[in-house]
Amino acid sequence: MAAAQGGDRDALETLLHHHHDRFRALCRRMCGNDADADDATQEALIAVVRGLGAFDGRSSFATWAHRVATNACLDELRRRARRPVPCSETDAVVVAPGRAALSGGSADGTDTVVVRLDLDVALGLLAPEVRAAVVLRDVCGYDYAGIAEILDIPAGTVRSRISRGRARLADLIDRGNRSSIEQRPTHDDGHDPTPSTGEAHA
Repeated sequence: MAAAQGGDRDALETLLHHHHDRFRALCRRMCGNDADADDATQEALIAVVRGLGAFDGRSSFATWAHRVATNACLDELRRRARRPVPCSETDAVVVAPGRAALSGGSADGTDTVVVRLDLDVALGLLAPEVRAAVVLRDVCGYDYAGIAEILDIPAGTVRSRISRGRARLADLIDRGNRSSIEQRPTHDDGHDPTPSTGEAHA
């Protein structure tokens, strides 16, 4: 960090490379699609470079850099002035909310387009400031104090936003699951085509 502030380009490149993937994960969940996430990530990296001289070490570099990245995402959302919803809310497919779901992928490292779209839909319906708190907690893994420092708000406000955000996500996902069940194809006689346990083994 000191070398980068002193003008060492190799040190600066190493520093940015170390944090790039974390920035990208934050921007991806905040912006809701790859194109806007790429733009926000690029803006965040540029802002970090430009603000490097002003970094005074009162917080960790990671905390300061994530504040810069979060602000870049919020600026991107304001520029678009619309929610980043790639499909309708009723197209959502249920996944459990929480860190594993928000970070994308399952325990064995697999991921599906439908899960990513579902999370984008649900997160895109949260207010940006609520979305930021949830993503910093469940994607980036910051504790409440760290998020409070990044967002420059009291820890109690962070806790409230995360609680409201998670409750809203759970409600959206639950409604999406109910909708997918209601829309399940049926036979002409109106019966559900999925066989019962007994029928499956008959």
